[in-house]
Amino acid sequence: MMSNTNTIFGWVLASGIVALGLSSISAKYFHADNPEVEEGEFGYVIDAPEEGAADDGPSFAALLAQGSASAGEAVFAKCTACHSIAQGGAAGIGPNLYGVLGTPIGQHAAGFAYSSALSSKGGTWDYDAMDAWLASPRGFANGTKMSFAGLSSAEDRANVTLYLRENGGGPPLPEVPAEGVDVEGELDGAGEGPGQTQGEPANPVEAAGAMGDEQPVPEQVSATNTGD
Repeated sequence: MMSNTNTIFGWVLASGIVALGLSSISAKYFHADNPEVEEGEFGYVIDAPEEGAADDGPSFAALLAQGSASAGEAVFAKCTACHSIAQGGAAGIGPNLYGVLGTPIGQHAAGFAYSSALSSKGGTWDYDAMDAWLASPRGFANGTKMSFAGLSSAEDRANVTLYLRENGGGPPLPEVPAEGVDVEGELDGAGEGPGQTQGEPANPVEAAGAMGDEQPVPEQVSATNTGD
């Protein structure tokens, strides 16, 4: 009996020693005993693109310049369940949209019951406002009765806007800044802009011959002797 008891105590003691050893090893491996290791520090880093780092693409003005009213007509087919666009057309669930560009927001179709969210928005249906409205009607005027979710494609919005402009006109299209000129209209500074012009540089023989060519003489400007 005594022999069995000693055997049991021996196994218990051995198990305790093994458990203590494993605990010490795991603490060293996982740095549990190192207070300098901050909680949440990972063993490797996953690179992910920052939100908003993607290129926003061309401006809406550029898309209007490159767009197509005929392509916009195809996209506008989604709108015909609620809107007409023919001159003098009747209102449906939504107002008639003939000539809507350039008119006060929420007041274009006389007699139509616009939501207060839209009729009190203020401003006019310029190109920026139309772009924002077509992207998200509820985001543009929270509380609008229009249930359409919007057009996620900027190209589609530009084409639909051109189709609206083709039906009833609108303000002049916004100008697209020319390449090489910033938004302030200033020219490139020294050292900026295009580099060397195209073509091979003249060799020394051609350069020497050009020096002997007849050069234009600037028009002489008569000067008055003021006595200074």
